[in-house]
Amino acid sequence: MSLLIPDAGLLFWMVISFSLVFLILAKYGFPVIVNIVEERRASIQKSLDDARTANDLLANFKAESDSIISSAREEHKKILHEADLIKETIINSAIKEAKELTSRQIEEARKEMEKERNASLLKIRSQIAMLSVDVAEKIVRAELNNTPAQMDLINRFLEESSEIRS
Repeated sequence: MSLLIPDAGLLFWMVISFSLVFLILAKYGFPVIVNIVEERRASIQKSLDDARTANDLLANFKAESDSIISSAREEHKKILHEADLIKETIINSAIKEAKELTSRQIEEARKEMEKERNASLLKIRSQIAMLSVDVAEKIVRAELNNTPAQMDLINRFLEESSEIRS
């Protein structure tokens, strides 16, 4: 049983050596250990604060990027809407110009057809007049083959021309 229960002398020297070691550690070791632990705690606290700050910045950046993306989407929609309006304007303008051009071309074609019609009528009248003169000439030649008829025709022309002058 002596192994389990130490003697009083051994116990005395154990208490003295433990006290001596404790006093040395209390004077020189514990302050250093406490400073190291305190520095480590401060370092960990600073890291946690930096992490919170970084997390807050990240949240702000995310909110800002969401805002920028939203703004970009709205700008994209606005640009597409403006492009649609410009497209409609261009299409309407092109249709209007095409209608005006078509109207002018139709009007020019009508005028050209009228000119050609008038020219054709003038040519036909001219040809009819020439044919009439040719027919009249042939008739007059046939009637003028005998002299008394010639004299009657000349007198009649003279009378008509004197009536026209009077």
